[in-house]
Order: sequence, then C-alpha cells, then structure tokens
Amino acid sequence: MDRFIDDLPPMDLMRSEKMMFVQLIIPVESAQRAVSYLGELGLLQFRDLWLRYERCRFQVKEQDFVVAFNYIHYDVFPLLQLNSDKSPFQRTFVNQVKRCGEMSRKLRFFKEQINKAGLQSSVHPVSGPDLDLEELEIQLAEHEHELIETNSNSEKLRQTYNELLEFKMVLQKAGGFLVSSNGHAVAEETELSENVYSMNDYADTASLLEQDIRAGPSNQSGLRFISGIICKSKVLRFERMLFRATRGNMLFNQAPADEEIMDPVTAEMVEKTIFVVFFSGEQARTKILKICEAFGANCYPVSEDLTKQRQIIREVLSRLSELEATLDAGIRHRNKALTSIGFHLTKWMNMVRREKAVYDTLNMLNFDVTKKCLVGEGWCPIFAKAQIQEVLQRATFDSNSQVGTIFHVMDSMESPPTYFRTNRFTNAFQEIVDAYGVARYQEANPAVYAVITFPFLFAVMFGDWGHGICLLLGALVLIAQERKLSNQKLGSFMEMLFGGRYVLLLMSLFSIYCGLIYNEFFSVPFHIFGGSAYRCRDTTCSDAYTAGLVKYREPYPFGVDPSWRGSRSELPFLNSLKMKMSILLGVTQMNLGIILSYFDARFFGSSLDIRQESEVILYLGARYQFVPQLIFLNSLFGYLSLLIIIKWCTGSQADLYHILLLLLATVAVPWMLFPKPFILRKLHTERFQGRTYGILGTSEMDLEVEPDSARQHHEDFNFSEIFVHQMIHSIEFVLGAVSNTASYLRLWALSLAHSELSTVFYEKVLLLAWGYDNLVIRLVGLAVFAFATAFILLMMETLSAFLHALRLHWVEFQNKFYHGDGYKFRPFSFALINDEED
Repeated sequence: MDRFIDDLPPMDLMRSEKMMFVQLIIPVESAQRAVSYLGELGLLQFRDLWLRYERCRFQVKEQDFVVAFNYIHYDVFPLLQLNSDKSPFQRTFVNQVKRCGEMSRKLRFFKEQINKAGLQSSVHPVSGPDLDLEELEIQLAEHEHELIETNSNSEKLRQTYNELLEFKMVLQKAGGFLVSSNGHAVAEETELSENVYSMNDYADTASLLEQDIRAGPSNQSGLRFISGIICKSKVLRFERMLFRATRGNMLFNQAPADEEIMDPVTAEMVEKTIFVVFFSGEQARTKILKICEAFGANCYPVSEDLTKQRQIIREVLSRLSELEATLDAGIRHRNKALTSIGFHLTKWMNMVRREKAVYDTLNMLNFDVTKKCLVGEGWCPIFAKAQIQEVLQRATFDSNSQVGTIFHVMDSMESPPTYFRTNRFTNAFQEIVDAYGVARYQEANPAVYAVITFPFLFAVMFGDWGHGICLLLGALVLIAQERKLSNQKLGSFMEMLFGGRYVLLLMSLFSIYCGLIYNEFFSVPFHIFGGSAYRCRDTTCSDAYTAGLVKYREPYPFGVDPSWRGSRSELPFLNSLKMKMSILLGVTQMNLGIILSYFDARFFGSSLDIRQESEVILYLGARYQFVPQLIFLNSLFGYLSLLIIIKWCTGSQADLYHILLLLLATVAVPWMLFPKPFILRKLHTERFQGRTYGILGTSEMDLEVEPDSARQHHEDFNFSEIFVHQMIHSIEFVLGAVSNTASYLRLWALSLAHSELSTVFYEKVLLLAWGYDNLVIRLVGLAVFAFATAFILLMMETLSAFLHALRLHWVEFQNKFYHGDGYKFRPFSFALINDEED
C-alpha cells in the first residue's frame, strides 16, 4: 500500500509553491534600480529588517568572497543588528518617501481640480520624454503654484462679481420697498439700462455712493432702514432674531432673489433672499448690524433718490459685464492648463506611486557596518530564483556598478508564506477558500476541488435549466465585457459579481445539468429525451393523476420522468430521491476530506524533519487518526450510502445496520483518542532522556528578543495538554460526523424549496392570470411572474444557495483536513499597487 501511494503523482497542483528564504546584499548605487526591477518582476516578498532581530545561517559561494572581499565585511552576517529601537521616521529613505508623498498630494490636487472643472484626464499614459524624480518635482511645484494663484484670483473675482450681483438685486428689489414707504405710487418697475459706461463714470458714481453712505438718511430722528441679502434657509431665524432684538419695533420686508449666486469656494448655487428692515434709533441700528454679521447677511446701501439709484445700477451692470469677460478668460486659461496636466497625469501618478513604493521597500532594508551596502531579506518561489538573479544582474549593469548584488539562500525558522499561482478562471475559487483562511505552507489546497464541487453543490440546490440559462446569459455578458470592465472602477456589488464571473459560469452550467436531471424548466417538465415510461391504466382513463399510472416500458432515459409532475406520489418520490442524493454527496465529500488529511499527514511526515514535535503529530495523524476516522464514518454513514445505492440498482432491501459495523465504529473512538498522546510522550521521553543541558545559542542575545518562531520548537512537553487536545478533537469528529451528515440535508431542503417556489409562481400567478380573457390581467400576471422570477428566484435564491454551498465547503468539508492558519505571499509588485495606497 505504501509503495502504491509513493508511486502516485506528487500532486503539485494541490500544494502551494515551494518557497526559499533569501538575502540580498545590494550596493548602494544600484539599490534603487534593483528594487525597481524587482517590483516589475513581482516575485520577491521583502521582510522589514528594522522591526526584528534574526539569526541567519547560510553559505556564501567562494567566488562571492573574491569579488567583494574589499567592499563589505562578511563577519557581520551571522548576526545582524537591525536597529529595532528606531522609529519609522529615522529610517534611511524617509525624506524620499516624504517627497513622493508630497508629489502624490499635488497630483491628487490636480485630479480634483480636473474633476471639478468637468474635464477628462487621459486614462492611458501619454508617451513623452522620461523625467527623473527631481525634474518632475520641480514641474509639479510650478503647476501647483500656477493653479493656486489662478484659483485665488478667480475666487477674488468671483467674490467681487457676487457682491456686485447681490448689489444689483438689492437695488432692484429694495427700491420698490422704499418708494412704497415714502408714499409714492410707482406703477411701473424700475427699468435697468444695459448700457456700458466707462471707468471714469464709475469713479464718479463710486464717490457719489461714498457720499451717500457717509451722509446716511436725512432724517436722523425719523424712520431709518438697512437693506441687504441673506441665504434663503436663514430668513425665518433671521427675522425672528430681529423681532426679539428690537422688541418688535421694526418692519421686515423680503423678496426672493431673481438669480441664484455661486459660492466661490464650493462652486454650488445658493438661493438668496433680499430684505429691507425699517427701524428707528441708533441703538436699534447697531443691534441689527450685529445680527446681520452673525447670520452672514451682506448689507448694501440704497439711496432714496431714484436718480442716484438708476445711475448706480447702470454702473453695476457695466462692472458685471467686465467681470464676466475677465472670469471667462480666467476659466479658459485655467482649463487650458488643466488639460495640459491631464494628458500626463496618469503617467505622473504611476511614476510617483512606483517611486514611493520603491523607497518604502528600501526602508525595509538596512545598511551593513561599512554603509556601502544595503542588506535585505525576503521570500521568493524556488522557480523564480533564476529570474531574480537575472534582474539583479541587469540592475547592476544599468547602474554601472562595479560590484554586483549578492544573492544568498538561507535557512529560516519561520514558516514560509503560501503562494498559489492562479489565473482569471481559478482566482475566484481561491479567494473563496482564502476567505475562510489562508492555507498553511504546502498544505492541501481545497480550491482545486472547489472548482467543481462548489458549483455542483450550488446546482443541486438551484436545479432548474430555465433559471440556469438566465444565469448563463448573465455570466456570458460579464465574460464578453471582461476587457472593458476590468479597466473600469466598479461598485462593490458589481466588482464582486465581475470577479466571480467564472464561478457564475460554472454554477449556471451545473444548474442546467441538474435542471435536466430534475426535468424542470421554470418548474415545467418537458419530454426532452423521449416519451414517458408511464400511462393510464386503460384508454378510457380520464383522471390519470388521481387514479394512478402504470409503467409500460423502460424507464425515462435521463432525469426524472415528466409524468411524476402533478401526480399523487410526486412529493414523496422527489423527497426520497433528493434526500438520499444529499446523503450520498455528503458522505462522498467528507470521505474526500479525510483522505486528503491522510495525504497531508504523509506529505509533512516524509518531507520534513520528524524530530520536531509539530511534524511528529502530523506524521502520527496519518496512522492514528485517518484510519479510525475512515472506519467510524463509513461504518455508520458509508454503509447507509451503500444500502441506498443497492436499493436503487436492485430494488432489494437489506438490514439497516450490522452488529459488526457498530462494533467497528465503537472501537474507532478510543483508537482516535488514546494512541497518539501516549506515543508522543514515549518519543519525547526517549529523545530527551538523560539530557539536562539547554540549547546552545550562537550568541549572547537574550531570549526575550528571540523570535517566537524560533522559540516554539523547544517548548516543554505537556502531556495533559496534548491529551485534552486529542480528546476534544476526537469528540468533535464523532459529533461532527453525525451533524455534518445531517447538514448535507440542506441540499434536499433548498432544492425542494426552490422547486416549490417556482411552481407556486408559475401556477398561482402566470397560469391564473392566463386563465382570464383580458389582456391587461395577462400582462400584469406576466409582469408579476417576471419580477418574482428575477428578484426572488434568480437573486435571493441564488444568494441563498451560494451561502449554503459556502457553508458546506468551509465547515463540513474543510474541517476534515484544512488548518487555514498560513499567511499569503505578498510580493513587492508594481502590478499590485492600487490608487488607494496613497
């Protein structure tokens, strides 16, 4: 048996990529270019050397010593002092990171201004002369200064324009209030002349206006007024405050402004209201002015002389015309500058984002004692070793460095990261598994099996080939628009749907397959594969469904016979079929999980050093967990599944359980519980018998700063803890074998619920509406049926079946073998840098 298993293929697809821990010794002059090239390759995950100490064991090639003997001191390698006491602001390239952050801020400012102006920036980078970081920094500073100055001037002009526009509306509206208050019956409205006057006339008018402001109302002891404009939303509170402050000794008139005014800061249009407050006394005037200031109301002087009003209005209109022309010219100049920036914005943003990522990565490296080299460590796949070395050689050549980068493979006490190579098709399934937990390094990957089992279990619950065709059309649309949608920013729901387009494709195909087995097309059966195997008892049978059917030829060739639909025994037959099918699928998948646990234990037991305690546990698990678990599960539910298959094939019935199988299941429980803890204790006693000395260290470094990953391998053996853990695991498996098998009955329940809901909508909505000889009722019934199908059966039922299939994989299947306590391989890659990193 062992020889047969050893001859099996290594199942590399099921294991994560083999990783190696490497150290890079990079000369300072080529460090930036080397890290940049590694970012383009995207196959090396750097480790931050500033955050921890690490003991390293490695071998250096003899030629490496010869090449760089005078350049660096290798006596510092066995133990690197990595400055864990320094803050992130004391790192080597922190100033470059700050510069890149400042440039990113400027680029975001440009993008906001372009969007605010309603312009479109170039999505694809425009080809042009390459700029280095210093030139780009100078250019961005110039563009920012120009834009800030332009925006400041535009804001001031807009503020002046708004004041003149408000002044014009106050003159127009308040003049009518003043004429009415003086008793003049003015039948016609004040007409505003559109003539444009010269600046000299405006100077005269302005001085006349100043005289009017200084002089004030002619009657100092009589009725006085203040006119102005305020936001419409504040009018009620403003009037109430004026009434309370003056104790009702005022008259408040208001009128809506004819035009909305643009806020120069937010560029939003604001509705305003013009007001005139009549009062008496200097004290009331002081109070009203303070209230106006508190509410943000702008007060404007209005002369009681109609001639002066007309003259001031003419000059205001003239100034408004000039300011409009100036504002338009400023906007054109600003848009031209923003358009020029927009052509290169994407290219600049990518460049700055990359440079910032490079310097962030360089900050994870550390200088050696000579300050001539940067030392970096990280993980990379074994297959990428040649590519990384080639990239480092190219970086050395391009930077004209006299000394090349030294690439070391080292030993590490830490567990390597997990890296699965995926494509557009398999990535979504891998993300489903990773959502539960990232696989431990070299652990069996459930995503390999989930590619088929996940959409199939979904289809068992969703089986209807009409609904499956609808899902297939949606998946094909997403796949056809793949190139277009991949370059767009989608919403959270649409992004999730687009990311799972191939999952949706397989779910729809399996739903069509299961729907053909169930013979349901929107709950309607069809004679697709020939005639039914049943017919009436005689030719005069008029009520075959209630009187019963007689089988007269071979069974229906594929799927459920359409004659079962509507018969008296339809529900008992389909319930029995789907319930037994759920048990068979569940037992099969749980057995697959137990078998994978054996291959996992065998893999780790044969490929790793069995002297370590954790690997001994895995190795013993292959013999003292796999066999009793397989016996216990199949003695109970495996035999039950076998009886189901025998009855389907032969029609004969057998005893439900044999006493021998029950005895085997009983024996399997202590087999799972007792052997492994006692064997572990025996191995530990034999290994350390007579050894009272401790572990010899390579330095005087205190154990408090030793990494957890290095300490965990020589912890004291605790038999009680091992025994309790094994007891919990055994009890969990025994109870889980029953509960997990019952949990697979959800396949039957959801399939039945989906079928019955579809039947209700078809018979009680569509057929009921079609029974009326009225076009309106038929259209309403068709609309209700389409709405129920789309939103309940195709959306809610799809989500429900998806979540239940997810539960079956995460809990019932993966808990048999999957630990999920690893961590992802996250290489330094420019392709993984997104817009949100800034």
